[in-house]
Amino acid sequence: MSGGAVAAPDGGLRCPWGLSTEDYLTYHDTEWGRPVHGDDALFERLCLEAFQSGLSWLTILRRRETFRTAFAGFEIAAVAKFTDADRERLLADPGIIRNRAKVDATLANAKVLADWPAGELDELIWSYAPDPAGRTAPRELGDVPAVTPESTALAKELKKRSIRFVGPTTAYALMQACGLVDDHLADCVARGDATVA
Repeated sequence: MSGGAVAAPDGGLRCPWGLSTEDYLTYHDTEWGRPVHGDDALFERLCLEAFQSGLSWLTILRRRETFRTAFAGFEIAAVAKFTDADRERLLADPGIIRNRAKVDATLANAKVLADWPAGELDELIWSYAPDPAGRTAPRELGDVPAVTPESTALAKELKKRSIRFVGPTTAYALMQACGLVDDHLADCVARGDATVA
C-alpha cells in the first residue's frame, strides 16, 4: 500500500487510518482537523492527547465519554478543585487510563490553567498555528510529520508555563486534532472545506 488516500465503502477517498474502524471513520470525517476553540475544549484535547501517549488513539476515542464523566467534562475550573479523594477515584476507574503520571499531570495542569485569564489557553495554542499558505497538502501518510518547529515551540512554551506531559509529538497531535494544521491527505474528502459524503 502506498499510504495515499483510499476509497471508503461510500466511494470517497480518505486517509487510510480513518478506514480501520467505524469509530475512526466518524472521528476522521467529523472531528479530526476541524478547528477547536475554547479553553475547556482545548484542555480536553490536551489531556486526551497526553493520555494517548504510547497508546492507540482508538483506545482513547472509545473511552472518551468515560473520560469526560471522570474529569467533570474537562471543565478547567471543576478539575482544578479535584481533591486527593478524586485522584484516588480516578486511579481506580477502569473506564479511563489509570496512569498515575498522566492523571497527576491532568490535575496539576487544571490548577495552573484555572489561574489563567479566560481565553488565554485558546490564544496561546492558536498562536502556534503555522501559515497554511506555507504548507503543502500531504499526498501520503509518510509525508505527514510527527513533530514540527511549531509543535516543538508550543511544547516548550507550555512547559515554561508549568503545563506538564506535553512534548513536541503530543503538541503536534493536538495541532492536527484541533485544526491548527490540516494533515488530511491531498485527495481525502475531509480535507479543508471539502464536503464529506
